[in-house]
Amino acid sequence: MPLGKRAAAELLGTFWLVFGGCGSAVLAAAFPGLGIGFLGVACAFGLTVLTMAYAIGHISGCHLNPAVSVGLAVARRFPASELPAYIVAQVMGAIAAAGVLFVIATGKPGFTLGGFASNGYAEHSPGGYSLVACLVAEVVLTFMFLVIILGSTHSRAPKGFAPIAIGLGLTLIHLVGIPVTNTSVNPARSTGPALFVGGWAVGQLWLFWVAPIAGAIIAGLAFGALAGEPEPDVAGDLAPKTAAAAAGR
Repeated sequence: MPLGKRAAAELLGTFWLVFGGCGSAVLAAAFPGLGIGFLGVACAFGLTVLTMAYAIGHISGCHLNPAVSVGLAVARRFPASELPAYIVAQVMGAIAAAGVLFVIATGKPGFTLGGFASNGYAEHSPGGYSLVACLVAEVVLTFMFLVIILGSTHSRAPKGFAPIAIGLGLTLIHLVGIPVTNTSVNPARSTGPALFVGGWAVGQLWLFWVAPIAGAIIAGLAFGALAGEPEPDVAGDLAPKTAAAAAGR
């Protein structure tokens, strides 16, 4: 599959992740009387990955996340030379999704932008958690996300179930992380909303690039030693020799 088509699939998939996940937080989480709350938002993020895994996993591998792409490259599941194209496409998809969400959200009289599902630490953490606490949470949660991805897509793992494991894993990650940082584990997901909020959200964005990528690198290095790596099948495919591929936040 040409790199251009795979990058386009990543843009589309990341658009859906940010629009579905952040959209549930902005539009539905606190809706009067019927709000979906943290549990609903966590499920929404997991479902975006699960659905896109089956939709585009066979095209691009469905990374949807710069940290995932970096972790896969470190684990020798993805060519490092293709990282720039994937990361640019993912960030563009996230920004486009945040833009569409902004147009919809501001269509309601009296809407205030607020945090707009941005990630933050200290006074901008939903639970008021410190910078160090948020840094540790993002590194550990991203590390575990990559372990789930690398393990469920390993050649010796049960075939065809990777999207389910990864989608449920991302749901669990959000159940833990929303009170701490609003859950990133995905630099592209963090970038889209932050650009529309500006100010503090852009100023704190560095953490949500550094911590997820650090966690992904550690996982990519550690997992090979733990389980041994299969030979890569199709560049970018997270599930070699299986019917579907998945990843993402």
